[in-house]
Amino acid sequence: MRSHLRSHAPRGRPRPYRRPAALTGGAAALIAALLATGCDASPSAEAPADGPEFSSVRFTLDSRGAIEISGSSRTTVRAAGTHTVTEGRAYRFARPADQLLVVLRHWPQTRTDRASRGRTPRLVPEEESAVETGFLVDTPSRVLADLDGHNLQWLDRDTIRVDTTNTAVGDLVRLTLSGPHGGRPGHTTTPSADRTCAHVDNGTDRQVLLPEVETGTPVADARAKLRRLCLDLQYASRPGGARPGTVGQVLIPLAGRWTASAELPPLDGAALPGRVSGNRALVDPSRPATVVVSR
Repeated sequence: MRSHLRSHAPRGRPRPYRRPAALTGGAAALIAALLATGCDASPSAEAPADGPEFSSVRFTLDSRGAIEISGSSRTTVRAAGTHTVTEGRAYRFARPADQLLVVLRHWPQTRTDRASRGRTPRLVPEEESAVETGFLVDTPSRVLADLDGHNLQWLDRDTIRVDTTNTAVGDLVRLTLSGPHGGRPGHTTTPSADRTCAHVDNGTDRQVLLPEVETGTPVADARAKLRRLCLDLQYASRPGGARPGTVGQVLIPLAGRWTASAELPPLDGAALPGRVSGNRALVDPSRPATVVVSR
């Protein structure tokens, strides 16, 4: 399937790295001082020009599935492929150990053409195949991911998934990675593979205790509870429902009918038996749990 990728990467040869104005001015002053004292500026005295550090890259996805990549570090991004996924399952992209993987879930063009007629978005996708488009980002530093201007998590050569299949017509979803943030105190990150989940088979349904999640829960708290269940995770965003930047709802996929999920907390307070916090439920780990962030 063809990806609707539009990159802002410059054509031809990349532009040379330019030193900041303050450094350029300092170099000029140094040379002037050397000339004034009758000394020659030695080439070996000049510090080597290092390449630019990772700064930021933004993935913008519209309701028709078109993806734009922008930002000063967009040249660190390369496509990892586009794949059709069915019944809410996630495609298992290969991620090299030294790369960060971004997966954007969206509808194919045929689906978004019909959506342009103004159908109301729903949290549970229709029974139709979606598309996952992956990108590998080359950054050795820890980076901060935010969705539509709200912080999600710190990433250290990890995988982050964003689901846009429930956005309204004409809406834009923006995932931004910024850095570098390596070595700064207090910035911790959760390992991409928890040792307690190493034995878990994501192809087999299993029983879990549904966690307590309230509207307005911090994203980090909801993510930690889902990781303890050894579930894959994806993010989505929608307006309202909670304070912007906090969790409006968590959807945990249940085994059996693929559209079934535990909605925590339940929409409009209408909780279904066996699908509330504290209940034991049979989950389908082949489908990611979704953290819906309010914006």
